[in-house]
Amino acid sequence: MSDGIRCMWMRGGTSKGGYFLASDLPTNAAARDAALLDIMGSPDTLQIDGMGGASPLTSKVAVVQKSERIGVDVDYLFLQVFVDQAIVTDAQNCGNILSGVGPFAIERGLVPAQDVETSVAIFMENTSQVAVSRVQTPGRKVSYRGAAMIDGVPKGSAPVPITFKDTAGSSCGALLPTGNAMDVVEGVEVIMIDNGMPCVVMRAADMGIAGDELPGDLEANSALRQKLETIRLKCGPQMNLGDVTEKSVPKMTIVSAPGQGGAISTRTFIPHRCHKTIGVLGAVSVATACLIEGSPAYDLAQRGEGSERKLSVEHPTGETTVVATLDDAGTVVEAAVLRNARKLMDGVVFT
Repeated sequence: MSDGIRCMWMRGGTSKGGYFLASDLPTNAAARDAALLDIMGSPDTLQIDGMGGASPLTSKVAVVQKSERIGVDVDYLFLQVFVDQAIVTDAQNCGNILSGVGPFAIERGLVPAQDVETSVAIFMENTSQVAVSRVQTPGRKVSYRGAAMIDGVPKGSAPVPITFKDTAGSSCGALLPTGNAMDVVEGVEVIMIDNGMPCVVMRAADMGIAGDELPGDLEANSALRQKLETIRLKCGPQMNLGDVTEKSVPKMTIVSAPGQGGAISTRTFIPHRCHKTIGVLGAVSVATACLIEGSPAYDLAQRGEGSERKLSVEHPTGETTVVATLDDAGTVVEAAVLRNARKLMDGVVFT
């Protein structure tokens, strides 16, 4: 590895990380993970000796390769590199890092660019689901310039619309792994849900907070964090995730009535740090919880009407809009989000 490993560093949505071709990394998972820990500078809270940004949101990796699956262009494996622990996990997906997979695949020649716009079908290896990303390619070249804004990112970039289908139960085996719209864990009413991201959703009032606090204030609330972790550890086995002590799922989302004209207000722990926004697939799972009668989110949410619902999921720095398509039974069958991405660096990184 002394000659370096080819990679591209990108911001995908409200996350940032390294994008690698699978062929450029060790084939042995243990050797690959060791290299990634070294590249990120983990374990170290500052990640001072690596490329990581001292946050779970900036310590992420996409591993991409051409797919042999029918109707799919590329396979994408997401890896979360822990900041302060020597852990690399594939236990979850990441819809933000997914935003950069389409542009990366085109830039690396895995997908031929079309004029104006190129659709990239992406198999998400973590959850065995497919997403379709639409990348701006004027003149058959990827363009990152544009005016599409997403909250949590200070400048606009070219839009990357992403559509998700059949994400229910992607990690847990069922949309509601316990079969219930509401369960009681440690005296708190929760919904355990997985529509692309395993989440435990509960009311802010039941956790003794208002729900509009700043992330730093919530992280400083040790009693809240301990209660959340106790609930999380008990929910893990019930969600078919096993012992989640050293896993980054389920995410823990605290909801309250919207305060900025949206559908629901959220504060999400991922799982131990409070997210300054909300993950893409986390937003899809929370929006779905809002539409399930009997869930802790249902009566708090502005749910809208009709077979297509635009649900604005409020978070500490703005909102993420999820467009949910419902069937005749009121079940969410498709979800779409608008993201963007930007290439930051293309070259080699050293271990």
